[in-house]
Amino acid sequence: MAGQLETDSKQALNTKGENENLLETDSRISAADLDPAEEYNMNHKRRGVALIFNHEWFHWFLTMPERRGTNADKENLSRRLRELGFQVSWFDNLRAEEMLQKIHTASTEDHSDADCFLCVFLSHGEDDHIYAFDAKIEIKKLTNMFKGDKCPSLVGKPKIFIIQACRGDKHDEPVVPQDSVDSRLGKPTTNEVEVDVAAVHTLPAGADFIMCYSVAEGYYSHRETLNGSWYIQDMCELLRRHGTSLEFTEILTLVNRKVSRRKVDLCKEQSAIGKKQIPCFNSMLTKKLYLRPKLN
Repeated sequence: MAGQLETDSKQALNTKGENENLLETDSRISAADLDPAEEYNMNHKRRGVALIFNHEWFHWFLTMPERRGTNADKENLSRRLRELGFQVSWFDNLRAEEMLQKIHTASTEDHSDADCFLCVFLSHGEDDHIYAFDAKIEIKKLTNMFKGDKCPSLVGKPKIFIIQACRGDKHDEPVVPQDSVDSRLGKPTTNEVEVDVAAVHTLPAGADFIMCYSVAEGYYSHRETLNGSWYIQDMCELLRRHGTSLEFTEILTLVNRKVSRRKVDLCKEQSAIGKKQIPCFNSMLTKKLYLRPKLN
């Protein structure tokens, strides 16, 4: 019977001369109860808030290099997200305490009339942390603020986190020769490719969250000093072309494909020449996510 809760009792091994009877439960939901075409409700009054935390500079004691090109990412994302109906706010080079306060404020706001929430981090990363200007912050500490017990007005709504940061110390090697490359280095003497340092490892989980990463775990992420990071460049282009028509994870898959066709052509780090990159995403979405134009 669909949705029936089945119980199995099992006699446990003797413990200190006594028998302990354990009750186990298995819930079974019929596939007939799941509509594969079901979509998130995106007909609220507003699309929702989009926060962009942009980090170009870091305190000297962190010994982190500047991230040239990140302002191009910020401007590109701001433009595309506004076109999709988001209320965009961006913040440059915030200290950790300031960053946490901005995110806490967003998590305690009323999102009842919003479709979803989106947050972007453009920075360096390490382990399960992202860097603010003066310190690193655990990613779970940021995402946990938007879970159901902390942010009830976003329960059952998509929570999108986009992280442009390095996730390892390896270069992705090309395995198939490419006839053409999507990387556009219009001014080869000035628009060099740089490697974002440090690594993000963990993938925070939670219902209706989707974590979008610029690179697969363990590898370097690449950023052009004029045009911005490969990942954000290609994401913005594909959001412009397909953001209102394709399902969101389909767009992310196209981003993966487009970034994977790039290779490093010009870089001060000679060992990076010819190297590749592949983004990834970890979806805990429970329905299809479309960002179609709003009618109201």
